[in-house]
Amino acid sequence: MQNSAGNISLTLILVAVTASLGGLLSGFDMGVISGALLYINQTWQLTSLEQGWLVSSAIAGSVIGAAANGFLADLYGRKKIIIATALIFIIGSVMCGCAPTVGWLIFSRVVIGIAVGMISFVAPVYLSEIAPEKIRGRLVTLYQVALTAGILLSYLINRIFANTEFNWRLMLASGTLPAIILLTGILFLHDTPRWLISKNKIDEAKAVFKKISPTADIDHHIAEIQSTLSASAVKEKLTLQKWMIMPVFVGVGLMFVQICTGINTIIYYTPTIFNLAGFADNIGAIYATIGIGVVNFFMTFVAVAYADKFGRKPLLYIGLSGMLISLLSLSGSFALGEAGKWLAVGSVVVYIASFAMSLGPICWVMVSEIMPLKIRGFAMSAATIANFAFNFVVVLSFLPMLETFGKAPTFLVFAVITLLSLFFIYFFVPETKGISLEKIENNWHNHVPPRRF
Repeated sequence: MQNSAGNISLTLILVAVTASLGGLLSGFDMGVISGALLYINQTWQLTSLEQGWLVSSAIAGSVIGAAANGFLADLYGRKKIIIATALIFIIGSVMCGCAPTVGWLIFSRVVIGIAVGMISFVAPVYLSEIAPEKIRGRLVTLYQVALTAGILLSYLINRIFANTEFNWRLMLASGTLPAIILLTGILFLHDTPRWLISKNKIDEAKAVFKKISPTADIDHHIAEIQSTLSASAVKEKLTLQKWMIMPVFVGVGLMFVQICTGINTIIYYTPTIFNLAGFADNIGAIYATIGIGVVNFFMTFVAVAYADKFGRKPLLYIGLSGMLISLLSLSGSFALGEAGKWLAVGSVVVYIASFAMSLGPICWVMVSEIMPLKIRGFAMSAATIANFAFNFVVVLSFLPMLETFGKAPTFLVFAVITLLSLFFIYFFVPETKGISLEKIENNWHNHVPPRRF
């Protein structure tokens, strides 16, 4: 069955939407702790370092999940890993809501982090492998749309439960609902044709192709994938060939750019930042945070609309430029004291808008596109591990940096990193718009310079 556009099957839409719910889970975890932290501090008085550990414990778990996920996704398939992820997230959310001590809460956050690490790897891979190249960018960015929707949902949940007796417990336990929805949906879907072909399940792959792209030349697609796999499997040592180092390096570099330009200091600590800027009331800070979540959600659609039209790199240039300006402005707002609090809000709005239409979705799209098929599981896992490792360092060190260096210098550090990131994108990152995954791999194999893809 096809939609009215005649070129996208209903099955493909259902697959993309369901798989993207993994992004909603990741976003929910990122956002919900920002508001819950305000009330956890009323239950237990935590130092800045203890708060950093509480927030970053989920990121530590994410490193574990991402590390194991590459091998497991290649061995058991993308679908089964998504199922396992939903189950782990349900267990972790219940554990958080029932945590009797800070130690138990931190451990529960590690469990949730394992699920986040797994889904952050496997959902973009699932989507990139199941989507036709002409709309691949649009479908993979659905993961980021769902992630921003998860962040916004978590902010709304924070406000709903803010004045209840068990506020932070209800906030954290609410993650069970989207996990149940993901689990239910993925049970009825298929694994990707590329993974099925890699396991010699050709008939199953054909059946999936017919459902997701009824008008495509299925035999041609299967032959192209088999050719890529056969070329990669000539010798087992091929997985260690030098030409594969560059795409992995670029993938890890994109993860550095996405995280170390400061996004998760904003996502995880938005209410805290607004408190520092002059919003003394927790509810007021949460309302301001909801506004940021709305901007984050809607600006992501810019990437959805234009990633396949204008290309990936133009959006990255625009987004990084906007982020650089807003970081400089945010740094300056702290020097103004109370008078600068609305400048701080405006700076964060511009920063989030710039990130949401560029680095947020585009980095995951490109990382899922540039990795060679034979090592895609390993390479995506390595990039995801790097993402969470950078995330862990930034989130854990943010509050101590504020105390040690001050508010303005801390955000100036992120501004310098953002400036350097523009040069990295220009020299090392290829444009992948409209290029098949097999062609991208051939370009790496033939040592085509990234700027000439």
